[in-house]
Amino acid sequence: MPEMLLLQDLLVLFGLGIVAVVLFHRLSLPPVLGFLITGVICGPYGFKLVDDVHKIELLAEIGLVLLLFTIGIEFSVKTFLRLKKFLLIAGSLQLLGTIAGGALITRFTGMPWTAAVFIGMLLSLSSTAIVIRILEYRGDLDSAHGRTSLSILIFQDLCIVPMVLATPFLAGQEGNLVEVAILTGKAILFLVLAATIARYLVPWLLNQVARTKRREAFVLAIILLCLGTATATSHFGLSMALGAFIAGLIISESKYSHQALGEVLPFREVFNCLVFVSIGMLFDVRILLVSPIAVATALLVVIVGKAIIGAAATAIMGHSLRVALMTGFALAQISEFSFVLAKLGLNVGVLDAQTNQLFLAVAILSMFLTPASLATATKLSGLLEKILPASWTAGRNSSSDDGTEKLTDHVVIVGFGLAGRNLAAVLNKLNITYAVIDQDPVVVRREKSRGTRILYGDAAREEILHHAGIDNARVLALTVSDLDTLVRGAELGKRLNPNLHVIARARFVDEVPQLLKVGVQEVISEEFVGAMEFLTRVLRNYLLPSEIIEGFAQQMRSEQGQSWQSLYEAHRPGEGLPCIPCDLSVEVRRVAAGAPLCDKNLLDSGLRKETGVTVVAIQRPTGELVTNPSWRHQLHAGDSIVILGDRKQLVLAAKYFLPPEEQSGEPKVQDAPRQPPGI
Repeated sequence: MPEMLLLQDLLVLFGLGIVAVVLFHRLSLPPVLGFLITGVICGPYGFKLVDDVHKIELLAEIGLVLLLFTIGIEFSVKTFLRLKKFLLIAGSLQLLGTIAGGALITRFTGMPWTAAVFIGMLLSLSSTAIVIRILEYRGDLDSAHGRTSLSILIFQDLCIVPMVLATPFLAGQEGNLVEVAILTGKAILFLVLAATIARYLVPWLLNQVARTKRREAFVLAIILLCLGTATATSHFGLSMALGAFIAGLIISESKYSHQALGEVLPFREVFNCLVFVSIGMLFDVRILLVSPIAVATALLVVIVGKAIIGAAATAIMGHSLRVALMTGFALAQISEFSFVLAKLGLNVGVLDAQTNQLFLAVAILSMFLTPASLATATKLSGLLEKILPASWTAGRNSSSDDGTEKLTDHVVIVGFGLAGRNLAAVLNKLNITYAVIDQDPVVVRREKSRGTRILYGDAAREEILHHAGIDNARVLALTVSDLDTLVRGAELGKRLNPNLHVIARARFVDEVPQLLKVGVQEVISEEFVGAMEFLTRVLRNYLLPSEIIEGFAQQMRSEQGQSWQSLYEAHRPGEGLPCIPCDLSVEVRRVAAGAPLCDKNLLDSGLRKETGVTVVAIQRPTGELVTNPSWRHQLHAGDSIVILGDRKQLVLAAKYFLPPEEQSGEPKVQDAPRQPPGI
């Protein structure tokens, strides 16, 4: 049965895929490479473990559609509009520069101009799927080079249709200008319809589906919108992947974007495995034995040439050398869409079979080497920044004449995303001076026009930190997500100003030891803080006393080992933030046996008179809840008391809930009182 054969093929692919991912994870390599290796092993040029390659390729197309759909949701229309200038200019420079460079080099090998230009077109496209997944794996999607890479990739996808239309002309076939005009008109019509649907139809449809409160209906609606838009774009002459990206942009503007992303992600991960497996299946290892020198030479020219052209296009737009090199090397591979274009060129005669096999080998090997290319870019940028003058590496938008060097006792904020903007807003209200460093030229220009003290540049550069007045600063706040920038910026900041207090953001707990090692005093780990906040908030909903919650939190920290304990100590000075206005906090304390409050009413207890706290509520061990108690209410052992006061008052009140022998020691973790449901 054909269905059973497909099921067996999927079992083989998923089984080997799991083994490859685990192996590559232990080698600290992206799982994408594991899927590519799986495709090579299972493909027709490997051990032929898969019978129906065509059906796997069809499923892979769905995976590519889902990948671009989720990227569209996360990218958002606002981000797209903010980067439109870079997208159009840098995208055009990269695409046309690569086509021209590829055509010239190919022409020197003796190929006709038509074939040379076509090969240049094949080389100009970069792999959206590979780049996005590797940037995700590195945590760089939201970095400056992540945004620039994604912008150029989107522009490349927009240019696939014109390349498809131009291929028959390069083959010498008669072109039908009417057909070209019709396809162009269809593309424009689709964009107009997409904008209209996004404005009116999609919000209404999602509202109707959400009202049913049925998860299956919502999932089906999201999948319908994704696949429907992708299918529509193919009928209008555009790529399905571009249509899926547009669908994601449409969803990103609705209030259901986060739910939609959560529902689609599991499907995306499953089908994405097949995307990279299908690419690996195209690789014929025999060509490495037949023409090893030709493959190696072509591969080197492609990677280096595309890296230089991509970096130049990015640098022209004002980005620093580091961002330009990271962008160039991120794009230094060939796209999966180039395979489709190469097949079309083979069919119309503009490309011969031998050249096509060489192209496929170079394309797939360039994908394999993308992680190594990005690692090379990181080391190369660091080396060049040490050798070249600062004026060559800082970027055109860098400025040193805004007076930040004259600041004293100020905060240097690195990164002006959500965390940086919120911090700056609070500092403004408190009249605390600050200077900002960011690597996004659009953000720098916008904030400068608003009067913000902001510099364009890399915080790991000594000149940039000097311009921000790091020598006289009190605090360095590293809010970016790029670990390399965090480590280098913290290390350099402490070297330039030993008295500097460095606070850094870390995405994962594993990153904390590296930051502490270079002198960061406080690390705020999103993973750790999120875990602790979940624990605290769940227990607070059961009205457990503060000492019990803190006891379990301490137990959780100790169970996780010394690394979590040191992390807690590193970020501990930032505790006590969840306060209500007027510097007041609410705590729940339980009256211990033998405590000064035992068997006394509120008036005689002296709690209000001696500490200033207010008793908001009393919960008895039986579950009885007394709100706004009067002075007559008696307090007994086991009662949970909700008290309100400032931090100093709450500290003074703590000893009233403990017996004398425990008042100077650490609070003990006691068993939580049993409470009836709903309390």
